[in-house]
Amino acid sequence: MLEILSLIRQDGDPRWCRSVPNWDRGPWLETLLGYRRARGNARPRIISSHLPVQMFPKAFFGSKAKV
Repeated sequence: MLEILSLIRQDGDPRWCRSVPNWDRGPWLETLLGYRRARGNARPRIISSHLPVQMFPKAFFGSKAKV
C-alpha cells in the first residue's frame, strides 16, 4: 500500500520511491521517531500504523485525513 500511495503522490514517477526509504516516506505513527518524521514530512503526508481505529484520537475523525 505504501508503494502505491507513494506513486500516486508523485504522479506515477518511481524516482522518489527508489531514492527515499519506506520509513521516511510513510513513518510509523506508533513510534516517537516515526511521529517526529511524519510531522517533518511535506503535505500531503503518508503515515503508517497498525493501531486499531478505536485508538486514534477523536480529532482524527473530524479531519480531512484518508484511511
